[in-house]
Amino acid sequence: MNRAIVIGAGFAGLSAATKLADAGYDVTILEKNSMAGGRARIFEEKGFTFDMGPSWYWMPDVFERYFAEFGKKVSDYYELVRLNPSYKVVFSQKEDVDLPADLEELKVLFESIEKGSSKRLDDFLEDSKYKYEVGIGEFVWKPGLSITEFFDYRLVSKAFSLDLFASFGRYIRKFFSNRRLLQLMEFPILFLGATPKNTPALYSLMNYAEIALGTWYPMGGMHQIVKAMVRLAEEKGVHIRLNEAVKYIIVENKIAKKVITDDQEYEADIIIGGADYHHIDHQLLDQKHRNYSETYWESRTMAPSSLLFYVGVDCKVNRLIHHNLFFDEDFDTHADEIYTHPKWPSKPLFYVSAPSKTDASVAPGGAENLFILIPIAPDLADGEEIREKYYNMVMERLEKYVGHSIRKHVVYKRSFAVSDFKDDYHSYRGNAYGLANTLMQTAFLKPGLKNKKVKNLYYTGQLTVPGPGVPPSLISGLVVANQVIKEFGKIQKEITIA
Repeated sequence: MNRAIVIGAGFAGLSAATKLADAGYDVTILEKNSMAGGRARIFEEKGFTFDMGPSWYWMPDVFERYFAEFGKKVSDYYELVRLNPSYKVVFSQKEDVDLPADLEELKVLFESIEKGSSKRLDDFLEDSKYKYEVGIGEFVWKPGLSITEFFDYRLVSKAFSLDLFASFGRYIRKFFSNRRLLQLMEFPILFLGATPKNTPALYSLMNYAEIALGTWYPMGGMHQIVKAMVRLAEEKGVHIRLNEAVKYIIVENKIAKKVITDDQEYEADIIIGGADYHHIDHQLLDQKHRNYSETYWESRTMAPSSLLFYVGVDCKVNRLIHHNLFFDEDFDTHADEIYTHPKWPSKPLFYVSAPSKTDASVAPGGAENLFILIPIAPDLADGEEIREKYYNMVMERLEKYVGHSIRKHVVYKRSFAVSDFKDDYHSYRGNAYGLANTLMQTAFLKPGLKNKKVKNLYYTGQLTVPGPGVPPSLISGLVVANQVIKEFGKIQKEITIA
């Protein structure tokens, strides 16, 4: 069997490794941390179980498709529950709205905010359903190696019907004009790492995923997905080596030969980089083998970083539901302070997840598990003093909203920000979500999944196709594995015939 080394045990790395092992390859994953999952690790303290990263479970069909690749189902591994309401948006201390999971109830809500909007929501969902079926069904499965992949007449014609070249901000205003509705509809775009005006309208497919397909939660936490993927990978024969940080890739005659860690050398016929793309390209390879220059990387538009707080409190917190978005300050100002004039935000929007509202297993009885996220520009200096300043800033607003003290009930608190993303994940500029999904960073305009100078070195994850997020990372792993199987298989046959 051919030996494949996968660097990194995040979603994309696990996905690629499992697909290659299923195809008969001898696969080893090398993971620098003590736990698989990448950003989706967990930790436990004082009876609380904290998911460290992703907290939204969207696009359930992508997860089902992933496990179906190997003859399995999601239900073989974990229990999913659909959240209702899907999430809460807080516009001010006295004004909030819970988004119902039921479409008819959602239409009633829209109509109460803007007359005629329920019909326009139907029209929008019909259009975004088409974008979802084509975008997730066809576009994201392209390896993005060349523009010629999109020269198929069907795909070219669909590129225009998908509004690939229009901005999401302009597109959504064809349907809605009320400021509150626009905020509700533009919120999923925040997960793509760009402002609505700089994001292709294609990504209205995210609204379809959220509204029509639902917001879900795997009981036990998001790390249950990782546990399931690890179990499946090991069933297929994948070897996972934890605490094995890769230090160097040896390349000879344009062929990657070995991966060097602190303790060992691993010979390889194929290498897939599932860790941070820039780190692999610039720290693990000699300069002559790098796919892109530092100038190229500096010109990329990065998605935001985040300041995160994991907070355990010994009381129940009023008014919160599982997902809570605080839009009680100006969105445009915060966006400008992330993308245009990067600095610590003056009055940040923020997000609070309270999974203990759904899942009693993640907190002790009578307690609450809180995950607080503030989107920030990448590469900011984030010492303890600035973290504490923003902790108190958002907690003050949160306490005013819920109507009681939270801070005096805190029994556990931990922060995580730019420097931690760099230390734990080698994250380029400390980003949390990879590259922003702008038009000029879509499909074949993203960093390529194949090294142009090293024949058997590939990349997967949120800095290459199809992009950031958990479902795209699962897809990225399958796409790169299929490309390896296609190319390496041909090389095998030629050698065998010779």
